[in-house]
Amino acid sequence: MNNDEKIIELSKTKLLLLITGALIFVALGIWMYQLDPAWIEAQRRFNSPVIVHGIGIVSVVFFGACCAAGIKKFLEKKPGLVLSAAGIEDNSSAVSAGLIPWSDIQGFGIHEIQKQRMLVIKLADPEKYIRAEGSMKQALNRMNTRICGSPIAISSNALKINFDELVSLCNSYHAKYGRTAAP
Repeated sequence: MNNDEKIIELSKTKLLLLITGALIFVALGIWMYQLDPAWIEAQRRFNSPVIVHGIGIVSVVFFGACCAAGIKKFLEKKPGLVLSAAGIEDNSSAVSAGLIPWSDIQGFGIHEIQKQRMLVIKLADPEKYIRAEGSMKQALNRMNTRICGSPIAISSNALKINFDELVSLCNSYHAKYGRTAAP
């Protein structure tokens, strides 16, 4: 282990909250799917059984995947994030990038979606990280790039650190070990 290494563990408490919330939405999705079409049509609003059942199915699939990813992270022993002289080792989400060398990092940005802030890692060659293993991961990385401008966006939600500390720490390590981008 390097002397100048900062290890940020995954927060088991935050992960349990994520898993619990996802399970609640899975249960709501199942409930919506099982509603009697006649009862749905009798409602003043949202009276289309196809739409209500469709939302139920989408909820089960999406939040079921979130729950599975949360359980996987909860059971992992690896830390969520490691900052060192070599770079940033990301294991904070379902689409974690692994080791990102400082030579690949041009800087950082902040992207906010519905009051949820994410640390966006600006890369010299984003396509290198988009072409990650597995078509699902590639699709998620492309979506991240369209939304955030980079395939790698780190949230502090599953980490034992708050967002402002995460930004400060990453900027500090980048100033120490990173290279400045060519103009």
